[in-house]
Amino acid sequence: MSARATGAVAARVLAQLRRDPRTIALVVIVPCVLMALIKYLFEDQPGTFERIGPPMLGMFPLIIMFLITSITMLRERTTGTLERLLTMPLAKLDLLVGYGLAFAAVAALQALVTSAFAYVLLDLETEGSAVAVGALAVANALLGMSLGLFLSAFARTEFQAVQFMPAFILPQILLCGLFVPREQMSDALDLLAGALPLTYAYDALARASGGESLSGRFALDVAVVAGVTVLSLALGAATLRRRTP
Repeated sequence: MSARATGAVAARVLAQLRRDPRTIALVVIVPCVLMALIKYLFEDQPGTFERIGPPMLGMFPLIIMFLITSITMLRERTTGTLERLLTMPLAKLDLLVGYGLAFAAVAALQALVTSAFAYVLLDLETEGSAVAVGALAVANALLGMSLGLFLSAFARTEFQAVQFMPAFILPQILLCGLFVPREQMSDALDLLAGALPLTYAYDALARASGGESLSGRFALDVAVVAGVTVLSLALGAATLRRRTP
């Protein structure tokens, strides 16, 4: 692995994203607008925004980074860009880490801007640390990025990549405990929820924003999110191969 090659790949991806103002707007502006909608939607219900706001700080970056990463990576595959890069003296790890660093930077920017917007301009108040919630929002964005990189290998068109959102992400949102507490679910659904990474991401955000001790089960939640992120990146590396001899 070469640091120079990895940096060159990351710089190319960032330059490509910078030339796409619609993507930048989607990354930075849309999550803030959605947080504002939630704030004013529940304006007459005291405490509701404080309860669902922190989880949404993690959900929105995850969803948007999943969509952007999967579509962008699929475009790289289908246009032959990725295959041409594989003919160069670059290790697969250089490519994967380069793409990962570029999208990770975008994910961190998105999560930090959304968190600052919610806490500063929307007056979001939590019993727990705002720094911890913001850090978890970044972790969720990175999770969405890694899942997008991995699942892009199973799509042949951009429409198929978008379909992974309702097929793979939406069920996790419904089962994570945001709408119905897991203890109120059937045993089968609770068991299924326990196998989904977004469940642990939601639990970590709920514990951090609620002021609970950041140890024990919280550490397990963070470890699962980090582990799935790394595993998804590793599986994504396995799909980086030339399709022509």
